[in-house]
Parts: sequence; structure tokens; C-alpha cells
Amino acid sequence: MKYIILLITLAAIGSIVYGYTLDANETALSHRYIGGGTATLFLISMPLFLYKESKGKKMNDYMLTEENVRKMQGKKPKNSDNQ
Repeated sequence: MKYIILLITLAAIGSIVYGYTLDANETALSHRYIGGGTATLFLISMPLFLYKESKGKKMNDYMLTEENVRKMQGKKPKNSDNQ
């Protein structure tokens, strides 16, 4: 999976670079390569990477809850009066 994502990313970047190197006479084709490469990068490559990297991780550990903010600041957890 890692190499597939890398291949897709390199192909998208290559498409963008190729679009910029085309002659000024072929502006429509140039825009098509640049747009296709950008769309591939952000709509295919990035979601695949994020899915691969986030497997097995708990989303609550990354949320900015009051408890997590206190942990980051190094403060003790707040005890409520009714406990």
C-alpha cells in the first residue's frame, strides 16, 4: 500500500510539472495536466495516505477536549464536587 501511494503521488507531481513545461501554444492541454495532477494529489493520494496512517489509532486521543488540553499543559485533572 505504501508503494502504491508513493507511485500515485509521484505520478501526480510529474503531471503537474509536465503541465508547467508545455509550450504556451498548448495552454488547454497544460491546464488539463496541472488540474489532473492536483486533483489526483488531493482527492486520491492524500486520503489514501491518511487512511493508511490512521489505522489503529483512537480519534479521541487527538480531540481537543478539556482533559486532553490539561494533559498537554501538564496540569492535574480537575475533580468535580459531586464525586
